[in-house]
Amino acid sequence: MEKLIGRHKEIERLQLCEESERSEFIIISGRRRVGKTFLINKLYEKHFAFSYTGGHNLSNNEQLMLFAEKLRKYTKSPIQIKLKNWFDAFLQLQNYLENIKSTSKKILFFDEMPWIDTRNSNFVKALEYFWNSWATQRDDIMLIATGSATSWLNDKLIENQGGLHNRITNQIFLEPFTLKEVEEFLDSHNFDWDRYTIVQTYMLTGGIPFYLNMLQKKYSLSQNIDDLCFAKNGLLKMEFDELYSTLFSNADKYIMIARALSEKNSGMTRQQIAETTRIQGSSLSRMLENLEKCDFIMSFPQIGKISKDKIYRLSDFYTLFYFKFIEKSNPHDSNFWSNNINTPQINTWQGLTFEIICLTHIKQIKNALGISGISTKSTSWRNNESQIDLVIERSDRIINLCEIKFSVEKYHISKDYADKIRERMGIFRSATKTTKTLINTFITTYGIKQDKYSSICQSEVTLDDLFV
Repeated sequence: MEKLIGRHKEIERLQLCEESERSEFIIISGRRRVGKTFLINKLYEKHFAFSYTGGHNLSNNEQLMLFAEKLRKYTKSPIQIKLKNWFDAFLQLQNYLENIKSTSKKILFFDEMPWIDTRNSNFVKALEYFWNSWATQRDDIMLIATGSATSWLNDKLIENQGGLHNRITNQIFLEPFTLKEVEEFLDSHNFDWDRYTIVQTYMLTGGIPFYLNMLQKKYSLSQNIDDLCFAKNGLLKMEFDELYSTLFSNADKYIMIARALSEKNSGMTRQQIAETTRIQGSSLSRMLENLEKCDFIMSFPQIGKISKDKIYRLSDFYTLFYFKFIEKSNPHDSNFWSNNINTPQINTWQGLTFEIICLTHIKQIKNALGISGISTKSTSWRNNESQIDLVIERSDRIINLCEIKFSVEKYHISKDYADKIRERMGIFRSATKTTKTLINTFITTYGIKQDKYSSICQSEVTLDDLFV
């Protein structure tokens, strides 16, 4: 049986809901394949009072038919149940639940709830009535709704201005695994991979459990990548279209935004995205918001600029890998990765992707720098003369200017590079007009090689620090 990795805070919150003295309506969201269903099934599968999974692209009648069959199984009815609409469905669910004699919470699990809400189905209105007229009058109902379409959960449930307004009692956003959790996952599956290899694994999988489960320990990482991404019918070769189409209506426009960001390693402003994609106004705002809520992109404010000038970067590792390699690969080269290891193309990609890994592990970086208890703002910075991978602006009037380097050995700082770092500090201070103390920080795989010019590095973070 597969071990449950991490998720300690989420489990604690769910346990508090289970022990509370009121009925609980819990929303669990997160990127597709991140493990929402696995978490709930692992914790409660043997204790569900009722569960139903929405079917993708099914009609309302088909959804109701499947819901009725689930009700029949839970009620152990020998007679086929017929449902006229969702109000009827929830009424019959209510009648069934009232006959369960138990003092513990009755756990209802609606998986992929956004898929249930087909056009003109009135599903949300029926759910509202069920919750307001019956469930909230009790203290023994725990309704858990999940879905990868985070925008639907937000618009239809969390920010509902009708009958479900302020009715959601708990929201849990499930994030991808950290490097430490990926290491724990691989260890639990008897992979004997070092941390350098695990970081390379993260560059493709992004800590998504479903993708990690595809790896085979009998293969090396390179062989796994070839098998999953470049072999005919490779599982991750076929993943891309389904990933976006199941999450977003107008998926082609979302892909257009993701593609534009994939081609700008330093990120883009909203205006640049609009100019490139020709998606304008509120439509672009909504799409950027949805992509960020679904963990596909991240945004950073720029020091000294207003919020609308923040930088957007594509942060979904699989999408980045797909655009960079899978989409452009020769369909007849099933060993592309093994044949191109250590080429400039792959080495450059690894360096850029390591930057994103660091941006998603800010907590670990702060801990390594001994500033975990200090309020900070993490940003990117660039102008026409220079750019900085990561800027950590601290409330103690210190700014860490972070240089991120991925290498197979200790990083060597040459005289030219040390001069470039000093020049960049001057440009940054002049452009931002900051009077705060600037500290050059290097985030590397194995640290800085100590020699004549290494003193330009005033603090450092290594690969092991990211695994905390």
